[in-house]
Amino acid sequence: MQPLAIITGILLGTSGAIAIGLSVVLLLFFILADEHPRLASEFGALAISTVIFVTLTAICATSFFATIRKTPWRLIAQAGMWVGLTVTVLYYLP
Repeated sequence: MQPLAIITGILLGTSGAIAIGLSVVLLLFFILADEHPRLASEFGALAISTVIFVTLTAICATSFFATIRKTPWRLIAQAGMWVGLTVTVLYYLP
């Protein structure tokens, strides 16, 4: 396995774990919103973060597939992954 495939796999696993964790928390906030009104104020930001990481996971999965299969468009997929990662980091930096 190539080093770039390993790095892509690590990014895929990390973004996937964050996306799943945020999705579970979003579901819990949705269920508990009626009983705890303070959670409603956090719902929008949590939903945005969930969408960001689900999208990043999809981009990383596409890039990982392209890298493992050695498709002709794998460099475009890698570039998309790095752009997605950069945009995500810039969104969360103050």
